[in-house]
Amino acid sequence: MPDHRPRSPDPRPPGDGVRPTDALASLLAPLIEILRGVDVKNAKAAVALLNEKAPLSGALVKGIRAAAEIGLTAGWLLPKEHAGVRFGRVAKDLNGFSVDAVLMTTPGPEHVHPNGEIDLCFTRSGAPKFDGHGEGWVVYGPGSRHVPTVTGGEMLILYFLPGGAIEFVKK
Repeated sequence: MPDHRPRSPDPRPPGDGVRPTDALASLLAPLIEILRGVDVKNAKAAVALLNEKAPLSGALVKGIRAAAEIGLTAGWLLPKEHAGVRFGRVAKDLNGFSVDAVLMTTPGPEHVHPNGEIDLCFTRSGAPKFDGHGEGWVVYGPGSRHVPTVTGGEMLILYFLPGGAIEFVKK
């Protein structure tokens, strides 16, 4: 049985041998194992499975949230910004998934999910909705397309792309 106790990423600054994003990626490893068993073709069933295996109130997700908040506050989680959306890459390939983080209060760029997308959404302020969904898990199936939009507040989102596949729509 995997150890799901929360651990904080190494708070040491980069340059001393451990990058904070690598520490966060190691915290995500047990979650990635869960995600590998999720069939994104059925979004509703996928969300139900994620709520069972990795609930927001569970130690695993609480630990990930705490680590992401540390990274947000320290500045290393979201080093880039475009059109009011802050973002950063956690891992290019973490056991078959790319992992990115965004902080949103406004719409992001329109894109397609060739292999689907799994989002872990955390409320930061207000009563935000991500594409109409509150805090928690959101799943998009293969071939889905959207303009990611947060309304009603601020939301920190970790998104997991199977195979790292994403196609941005050119305007």
